Amino acid sequence: MSEQLYEVRDPIHGFVQLNEWEWDIINQPAFQRLRRIRQLACTDMVYPGAMHTRFEHSLGVMHTATRMYNQIVKRSYDFLKSEMRLDVAGRERDKVLIRLAALLHDTGHSPFSHAGEGLMDINPESKKPYDHEDYSAAVVEHILKDVIENHPQNESYRIKAEEISALLKGDPSLGRRMILWRSHITSQFDADRADYLLRDSYHIGTTYGNYDLNRLLVSMLIVVDPKTEIPTIGVDYGGFHAAEGLIAARYMMFTQVYFHHSRRSFDKHIERSIKHLLKTEQKKEEAYFLKPTKKDIKKYLEWDDWKVLGHIHAGNAGESGKLILNRKHDRCIYETNEVPTEDELSKIEEVYLKISSKVSFIDSAEKSWYKFDKTDLNVQRKQSSTKIFPLSEISSIVRGLMPIKQKRIYVPFSKKVEAQKIINSI
Repeated sequence: MSEQLYEVRDPIHGFVQLNEWEWDIINQPAFQRLRRIRQLACTDMVYPGAMHTRFEHSLGVMHTATRMYNQIVKRSYDFLKSEMRLDVAGRERDKVLIRLAALLHDTGHSPFSHAGEGLMDINPESKKPYDHEDYSAAVVEHILKDVIENHPQNESYRIKAEEISALLKGDPSLGRRMILWRSHITSQFDADRADYLLRDSYHIGTTYGNYDLNRLLVSMLIVVDPKTEIPTIGVDYGGFHAAEGLIAARYMMFTQVYFHHSRRSFDKHIERSIKHLLKTEQKKEEAYFLKPTKKDIKKYLEWDDWKVLGHIHAGNAGESGKLILNRKHDRCIYETNEVPTEDELSKIEEVYLKISSKVSFIDSAEKSWYKFDKTDLNVQRKQSSTKIFPLSEISSIVRGLMPIKQKRIYVPFSKKVEAQKIINSI
């Protein structure tokens, strides 16, 4: 009997195919929750079409990661066989593992995606805040463990939930091969980014995020970094212009969408609204989302956009909730250029000192969840060659891009006119 396959129509990739195992996973409540998590938080307040969710993005990342894997196996077959000792069964198992990790990589997102991530508690081990990958790993280990490990289609692979969570968290104990495959999920050149640039651009109605995915995919292969001697994903020389296109798309999407001044204001109000709700629920002055533990992860998953929006509509989400409801968000009153000079940084400090009593918050591109830093990728001259070059060495476009360090000052809507008068007088 042939395996039952399902197809989901997707505006970016056409049809995304899933097997019975994956179909059963996406029908779990923990995965269906992603239908209630917007990909771009309140970006629809700027671009009305930005109503897509983490659900369809996750399917797209799985699809793209599979295409990447297939191409790498095709182009780097000898390397995988000789250096990684990967036979036919091993290649098939790794493919299944990558598909599952890609599918589940965002299951731990907080309400409104990154806008709520600033309310995650401190990890006692790292002394740093948890991130959504920690929660995704907890969902895999404690909520989806049964459907992953005990599904009939797993009999041939014996994949453990802990293997998937280790990939998501980037566990230091991952072997050389798994570190390579992790770059499919999170790296400067991953399936996550490859999907969301095209998807976000499509839904907001722009072409900023467009690049040639098909050309990029056929250019991919494994290269050995000459500095670290670690195998990584790179491109052949013929595909470096497609890689340039991806990086240019990231730059444009960051400046025009992810760091849009109004979108960032709504992110701040969403964070404040959720914080108000957490304080009310937990009866604490400093309240955070519950930790990603076996005890608390189920309770954490009760939080989604619908819950928050319901409280905002009911007037329970504090002052920021009211501002969102009435679109009276804080306004950007002053900003530097994208790459500020020392004079600009001095000027914005001077402005802040003059209107500090009216300032709601100061925003910086360096604190954005979506960042644009100078990005490099290894390029190989010929498949048989050991000559590896950083993309920035052969691309004037990439070499010329500067990290964005823009700063902005925001004031409440009611104080905009007054603050502007003071700034004009300086």
